[in-house]
Amino acid sequence: MRLNFIAAAIAFALGAGALAVSAEGFDNSREDTYRQLELFGDVLSRIESDYVTDVDDAALIEAAIEGMLESLDPHSSYLSPDSFQDMQVSTRGEYGGLGMEITLRDDLITIVSPYEDTPAGRAGLLPGDQIIAVDGSSIVGFSTDEAVDLMRGPVGEPVTITIAREGEDNFDLNLVREIIPLRTVAWREEDGYGYLRIAGFNEHTTETLHEAIAEMRDAFDGTIPGVVVDLRFNPGGLLDQAVGVTDTFLDGGEIVTTRYRNPAENQRFNARPGDMINGAPIVVLINEGSASASEIVAGALQDRQRATLVGRTSFGKGSVQTLIPLRGGRDGGLRLTTGRYYTPSGRSIQATGIIPDWLVAFRRIEEGAEGYSESALDGALQNEDGAEREAENIAAIEMPPEDYEGDDFQLERALEILASLSTREQAALQ
Repeated sequence: MRLNFIAAAIAFALGAGALAVSAEGFDNSREDTYRQLELFGDVLSRIESDYVTDVDDAALIEAAIEGMLESLDPHSSYLSPDSFQDMQVSTRGEYGGLGMEITLRDDLITIVSPYEDTPAGRAGLLPGDQIIAVDGSSIVGFSTDEAVDLMRGPVGEPVTITIAREGEDNFDLNLVREIIPLRTVAWREEDGYGYLRIAGFNEHTTETLHEAIAEMRDAFDGTIPGVVVDLRFNPGGLLDQAVGVTDTFLDGGEIVTTRYRNPAENQRFNARPGDMINGAPIVVLINEGSASASEIVAGALQDRQRATLVGRTSFGKGSVQTLIPLRGGRDGGLRLTTGRYYTPSGRSIQATGIIPDWLVAFRRIEEGAEGYSESALDGALQNEDGAEREAENIAAIEMPPEDYEGDDFQLERALEILASLSTREQAALQ
């Protein structure tokens, strides 16, 4: 049958490889792999012939592939043809959904970050919230692909998700699917300064950022006095767009280095001459929902002393994923962790995160409260330098007063720090 043929073909290919290696010296590890593939084929054959009901060969193979990849790290996965297409859509275009980044943690679908101005974002979902049911049916034990399939759908159709949040009773949210917009950059004036919100990194983020800065420059009569760049709850995205965004604020020099298993593939990305805001002071807002590409931007601007970071320690995802199509995407694809990235000073933030220069909380937090981070994910890669995420010293975090009635304490403090930097810069020029 087809299943046996596939297993036999794989085993034959590896067996041939083992024989070829043995010509120069017997390779025990290759022989062990060959034996394991034979075992794999035997188990599949036994299921196919003796299981109590008929089985779907393709589903069995797909489940085996998914299990293999999920054993590597939280970000490596098999994408079915539909999921592979969805992944391409999420970086290129629009889709009908709720607007959030999710992952699998302890067999539960867990929110990494809700996107701003989407059903998920407006509903007040938080990093670490767990989605335990969709439309009343439990999704405990579901893969992220299965959960995404249930939550995405035609624009305008409702969906009910059940949320488990630490310290609260489970609750339902009735949301209506919307077009999750392609535009990831927005700007406005705040207290005489520019405020730039970057919600993600898709194929058009750098281009849209440049358009926003041009609009901002016109609004400030040609000279931008300073900018707050808000990367909170930014789950990341495309590496080249993180490089492009960072390049926008630097006048040359290193941005990030990526290192792979094969050193010949390592890459160093540098900024081109020309800072689009002409050296105006920058404050970058980050939090525990700032991950991956947003950490590249924050880490580079911090290392290059181009920006002051305000907020809370970032997520800590310092790995690079490569999207590998299988048969041109007809058989789906692999999202495979292939490398690590390093900030200009040579530090890896994998599992540790980026610590801001000013620790400021969005809301009051209790002693002993656990933040959400990469290091808390099952199977997360360790930091190769042996570094571990520092436990937050609650006493060192500036929090809003108990009677605070504002909307965004972190942003208010960022603007105050930006004003101080601007004043200091002007004094130095005199």
